[in-house]
Amino acid sequence: MRHIAQFFALAGALIMMAFGTQANAASPGFAEPDMDYIRVAPSEQMDLREALASDRWQSLEGESPNFGYIRDTVWLRVPVSAIPSDRKLLEIRYPQLDDITFYLIENGVVRQRISTGDHLPFAQRQIQHRNFLFSFETDPLSDYQVFLRVRTQGAMQIPIRLWDPRTYFEATSIEDQMHAIYYGILIMVIFFNLFIFLALRERMYLLYVLSTLSYLMFIGSLNGSTYQLLWPESPWLHNQAMVLAVPVALIFTLLFSRAFLNLRVTSPRMDKLVWYTVLVNVAVAVTTFVTDYSVASRLTVALAIPSCLLLTVMGPIQWIRGNPQAGYYTIAWGLLTLGSAITAANKYGFVPNSFVTAYGIEIGSALEAILLTIALAARLYQEREGKVRAREAEITAMAARRSAELRLIEQALHNPLTGLPNRACLEMTISELINREPDKRLSIAVIHLSNLPAITKTLGHRNTDRLLELAARRFNSIVSELPGICTVETTDQQSFYLASLESATFGFIVEADVISETPRAIVRALEEIRKPLDYLGMQLPLDPHTGSAIYPDHATDTNTLIRRAFIAQGSDDARDRGLAYYQPSRDSYSADRLTLVSELQHALQHGELALYLQPKLSLKTREVVGLEALIRWPDRKKPIPADELIALAEQTGLIKPLTRWVLENSLELRARLLENGYPLNISVNISPNNLREPDFPLYVQRLMSSHHTHRGAIILEVTETSMMQDPVNSLRALNSLHTTGIPLSIDDFGSGYSSLSYIKRLPASEIKIDRSLITDLASQAGDRVIVQTTIEMCHSLGYSVVAEGVESSETMELLEKMGCDMIQGYILTPPLPFDDVIVWLGDYKHHGRGRKLG
Repeated sequence: MRHIAQFFALAGALIMMAFGTQANAASPGFAEPDMDYIRVAPSEQMDLREALASDRWQSLEGESPNFGYIRDTVWLRVPVSAIPSDRKLLEIRYPQLDDITFYLIENGVVRQRISTGDHLPFAQRQIQHRNFLFSFETDPLSDYQVFLRVRTQGAMQIPIRLWDPRTYFEATSIEDQMHAIYYGILIMVIFFNLFIFLALRERMYLLYVLSTLSYLMFIGSLNGSTYQLLWPESPWLHNQAMVLAVPVALIFTLLFSRAFLNLRVTSPRMDKLVWYTVLVNVAVAVTTFVTDYSVASRLTVALAIPSCLLLTVMGPIQWIRGNPQAGYYTIAWGLLTLGSAITAANKYGFVPNSFVTAYGIEIGSALEAILLTIALAARLYQEREGKVRAREAEITAMAARRSAELRLIEQALHNPLTGLPNRACLEMTISELINREPDKRLSIAVIHLSNLPAITKTLGHRNTDRLLELAARRFNSIVSELPGICTVETTDQQSFYLASLESATFGFIVEADVISETPRAIVRALEEIRKPLDYLGMQLPLDPHTGSAIYPDHATDTNTLIRRAFIAQGSDDARDRGLAYYQPSRDSYSADRLTLVSELQHALQHGELALYLQPKLSLKTREVVGLEALIRWPDRKKPIPADELIALAEQTGLIKPLTRWVLENSLELRARLLENGYPLNISVNISPNNLREPDFPLYVQRLMSSHHTHRGAIILEVTETSMMQDPVNSLRALNSLHTTGIPLSIDDFGSGYSSLSYIKRLPASEIKIDRSLITDLASQAGDRVIVQTTIEMCHSLGYSVVAEGVESSETMELLEKMGCDMIQGYILTPPLPFDDVIVWLGDYKHHGRGRKLG
């Protein structure tokens, strides 16, 4: 990339040296004569005879004729004695003049008359050149004068030089070479960026190609090269291309600048202003087809000035705001805008003709093209380097930056220690296998390393982590040789047959009918698994216990199969023989579970459950903006965690009445909040089982219709992982709720394995980042990268972001700097009963904003 930058810098230096050489090449082979002029109004007529006899001649006093945009006819009287040679060449160096009549007067008699202009085909010119050239011979014994009559609808510029023909063609050859270098640079820039666009398919590079090509066409039209080379037989096309090139160049330049500076994200207001300017330029471009050349040229030049100023101003503004691309942009477009403004002012006659005013756009556009190509090349290098790092991160789980979707998928589906697929990935694979071939018998096996706690106490956690990595690779290799083994995940580098379920537990899937035909393979694998692991010169026994549950013999759903495989590995058979199959008669968990179900049903019917509330705080305003309702069983002698209570309700069918109880009580609590002067919304968690209930959306709609004062104030939260159990029905139910004005929130985001392409289709307005990503935010750089990426991605998709599990001021300050909208956690307060929440809200209202949280 350094060589590319050096190359373009050298090219820019060559251009400046080339034009500088041309500018300083003051040769005695030409002269800029002192001329007299007459301006004839459009309503007047004046022929050569009248011009010769007129007393209205005025001296230009050494200035190059530049009258700006006028409709007058201009007569010029040019003395030819400045060039001593007999053969002379008169050059008009502005090729955009419509009608020129050349008269050579010898001793008062017309000896030569030539009519030309860019309204005539190029082939009719006396000398085939992009500028207007008139060749004539003189006799030293005679008196000669040249008269020029010029009419044009564009800018009335008539820069004239008298040349010795031989000197002229030597000089113009050098100038043409300089133009060729300029065109070559722009063409090289165009093809360089076109190849990048074809390779990456990024629209920004195409816009830059079109922008540079438009400037190339504009410069070529301005100096007459396109008329000579592209359409010499079409004067109309030449004139139309001239007035159309300016708005087209500005349109593509504005669109490129918008993409390059990422204005849609960094400055939405300026983005709208750019769009309005683009639309105005489009309108002007269309207008050029229906107005005459004079009006069109004035209009395009007039609009070019504010458009160029906008392009110049947006760079420094973005640079001040910290946009990393704005530095290159500011310098590049500053040079181009300066050159364009000088040329535009020259067209209006505000500044005289000179090398800088004549070649301002060429110099500016050449430098702009070089600088922006360097910037795009640097950007391309950075993007390619970022993609390489991201690909390595997908393989090793150690990349510091990654795109949002890949980072979240990697975190959701893999164990960060072993690199194996995690429990979520295993569950998804089991579900896919069951759905694809429901008649095939599958064995879900779980391997638990029962001796790992003792090893941890002996060698420490770091050595245990290393040991788990070695064990994971070894077990993955062993189970891969089992007949009927199912792949959990396949990547470009390898296939995984083993998944990490917990810190000391692994799982795999095998076809039951296939493995049952080769019992020796089972025995051989068990012997390999139970061998001690060689680590630090020690033979460490891991004492693995393996349990298995068969689909569909023991269960038909993923969670139950894994749970019962866990029960089997904890049995006496597993401890004695290393392997045990699930046996319902030995399931010691069933009776207690049934008792607990009965107690939960009783508690639900007799009002023994309660809703505790935990506030959500806006980081921007430091105001409490909502509460989350969390279910509790306060009077039970043996406390039961809320997650276990919900799981029990889901497994037993009690989730339907439980959710309805929670919704109805949430409405009652909000009514009491309103009575106490707190118009806060309440978030309620719903189960994926609720989303599968056909009448659930209708129930919620009717419930909210009967409580009009709470419409839009009850937010339904659904966890990211739960939606993927039945994504189609979940999406249908959520869309039905959303259409009736029920706000939705995605809970525990970042803990599951959902696809971002699915998440963005959900009609949610809020994302709650899972506490697993927040807990170690202050100490884990990787978590900070993931959380920052998640916040930016969610904001770009239109979601507000809540961070759960915030427990320290340091974490809260980090989240505030990252742009997180709200927080929730023990830094505010644990979940509280209603009366305690009212007290807390009152205390916070009067004293909380001024005191330090946590």
